[in-house]
Amino acid sequence: MSRVASVAVLAAALACATLGACSGESDRRPTVVLYTSVDEHLAAVVIAAFEAESGLRVKRLGDTEQTKTTGLVQRLLLETDRPRADVWWSSEAMGTIKLARLGVLTPYQLPPDSAFKDGWPSGLRGEHGSWYGFALRARVIAYNTDRVAQADAPTTLRELTQPRWNGRVGMARPQFGTTRGHMAAIVAAHGEDALQQWLLDMRRNGLRIYDGNSAAVSALARGEIDACLTDTDDVWAAQRNGWPVALTYETPDEPGSDVQGLPSAGPLVIPNTVGLVRSGPNPDRAAQLIEFLLSERAERLIALSDSHNVPIHTAAGAGLERYAIPSPWRPNLIQAEAQTTAAMTICTRILGR
Repeated sequence: MSRVASVAVLAAALACATLGACSGESDRRPTVVLYTSVDEHLAAVVIAAFEAESGLRVKRLGDTEQTKTTGLVQRLLLETDRPRADVWWSSEAMGTIKLARLGVLTPYQLPPDSAFKDGWPSGLRGEHGSWYGFALRARVIAYNTDRVAQADAPTTLRELTQPRWNGRVGMARPQFGTTRGHMAAIVAAHGEDALQQWLLDMRRNGLRIYDGNSAAVSALARGEIDACLTDTDDVWAAQRNGWPVALTYETPDEPGSDVQGLPSAGPLVIPNTVGLVRSGPNPDRAAQLIEFLLSERAERLIALSDSHNVPIHTAAGAGLERYAIPSPWRPNLIQAEAQTTAAMTICTRILGR
C-alpha cells in the first residue's frame, strides 16, 4: 500500500471519532483539543470533571480497540507541521515516548506547587518534562475460574509454555496496545533471544492471537481459552460483568536463581501518560488540562472507576488497597521503547501480523 493510500485508510478509520463528537457544536465555551487512547468510559468521567471545574470544553479524538494508541500516534506524526491537538493522553507509555523522541511533544514544567515538590516520581517523567506518567495498571495473567483452580493458575509467562497449557492460552496481537510495550520491555530486560525463544515455545504450544486485550478476555470468559495475557483493567471489567475471570500477578524470580526459560521480573507496570503537543493551537488551555490530569483529584476519579488504576498520589488510593500491584516491575520505559522495533520484528516473524 502506498503512503498516500495508508494515510487515506488511517483518516477513514478515525473518521468515526470526530473532534466535535463529544459536545454540541453550538457550545461557545473556549476549547482545548485532546487526543486520547484511553477507554471512552474512563475519559468521559475525567473530562466531565475537568470541564465543570475549568469552564473549558474538551474536543476529544479517540482510537479503536484494535489499533489502540498506534493509530493516534501515526495521526499526530502526520500532523506535526500543522498540529490540531493540544494534549496527548495515552493509556500506555511506548507511543508517548516515541512522540517525545520525534519532537511531537514539547517539554512542559509543572507549577512549583505540584504535589510532588521533590520532583515527579522516578521513571514516570520524560526528559525535561516531555511527558508524565500517572494512574498505573499492570500486565497480568488472567484465567477462567470455572476451568482453572486458583492454586493451578500460572504465575510466570514461562509456565504458559508447558504442555498442560497447550492450546489453552491467548494474547492480544502484539503489534498494538500494551502487548506491544510488554514485548519491548522483555527485549530491553532479557534480550532478543529470550523473547524469540519464548514466542517460539508459545507458538508450538498453540498460542491464540486476538484483536485486543478485551477480545482475549471475552474468549477467556467463553471458555475458548483458559488463560490469557491482559491488563488489570480488563479483568476488573470482566468481573463487573459477572464473568468467571480472575488474575494472577507474575511472581518475580529470586535473585540468582537458575531459571529455565523466560525470566520473570514481576508484573509489568503500565502508566497512563500525558504530554503537551508542540505548537498546539491552545497552549494555555492545554496546560490547565495537563495539570488536572496529573492532579490527585483526577487520579482518584480514575482509581474509583471500573479501571481501578493505581494512583501515584498516595491519598488518592485510600480505601482501594486491594488494587495495589504486588512486586511491581518498573523497567526503564525509555530503554524499553528503544527496543520496540526489534521486538516487533521478532513478533511478526514468529506470529505474523
